[in-house]
Amino acid sequence: MAIYEMRTYTLNVGAMGPAVKLYQEFGYPALEKGGHTKHLVGYFVADTGMINQLVHLWKFEDDAERRAHWKAVFANVDFIEGFAAKFRPLMQSQEVKLLTAAPWGPHP
Repeated sequence: MAIYEMRTYTLNVGAMGPAVKLYQEFGYPALEKGGHTKHLVGYFVADTGMINQLVHLWKFEDDAERRAHWKAVFANVDFIEGFAAKFRPLMQSQEVKLLTAAPWGPHP
């Protein structure tokens, strides 16, 4: 059964612009270059409700695949040193949820 990982980063007030720029210039390109986007469903930003949040959703066949993915991402020097080290100071908090699809409806 597939599992989905939803990562929600709550940013400091005023940090969305710099965070988006970092993702566009360094974060996403490093993920692509490292071959780490295979499991990515998408990135999302909130326009209402809890603003100042960046959400990304990932789909994995099982927890072993999920763990192997993040191990590879965290070993990617371009991502960790070129992006994450600059992104972390913009964050207030990070929440990670593991989800499984309900037995009805579409399963992307």
